[in-house]
Amino acid sequence: MYSLKDLEKLINSELSTKIKGSKIKHNQIYLNINNSDLIDVMLFLKTNKNTKFKQLVDITAVDYIEKEKRFKIVYLLLSHEFNHRIQVDFSINENDLVSTLVSLFPAANWMEREVFDMYGIKFKDHPDLRRILTDYGFEGHPLRKDFPLTGHTEVRYSETEKKVIYEEVKLEQNYRNFDFESPWKGTEYIKDKIKE
Repeated sequence: MYSLKDLEKLINSELSTKIKGSKIKHNQIYLNINNSDLIDVMLFLKTNKNTKFKQLVDITAVDYIEKEKRFKIVYLLLSHEFNHRIQVDFSINENDLVSTLVSLFPAANWMEREVFDMYGIKFKDHPDLRRILTDYGFEGHPLRKDFPLTGHTEVRYSETEKKVIYEEVKLEQNYRNFDFESPWKGTEYIKDKIKE
């Protein structure tokens, strides 16, 4: 069994042209790659006898709206046999396609659908790329930083129409008075009532 340092050296030596950067932090390996090398890197990590990262734990993304390459895609893998974890990531532009991993990791199906639904990132050759967490008519992608905080529409059941309806979001809230005194000291108006 390899230590994390030895495993990092092995991965870097085997995939030297495909690894842009690697480091060990929080007792796991972090790899930065190019989008175009995703399939080759994941195939090596899963099938090599010294790595055996056979479980895809999660796929997620980060929206860096100000950067040239807006999104970072993050893959988390686990080797049960060696009890090692690895994180593989790369950055993409807003309209770049990412290769699907469904043929390599069947669990990627739902994970990629979630990333598509929340961020709008498309996966090339995905067998069923459609929304999974939001409704079919939902507009936008909720985890993008430019998504409005209130959304576009709200869903509610209408008693008069006896069905679920969509309507524009209406935010109605009365202004409230907040006191900023310490709750440990007590506010003056409560202290006054106690004295009476």
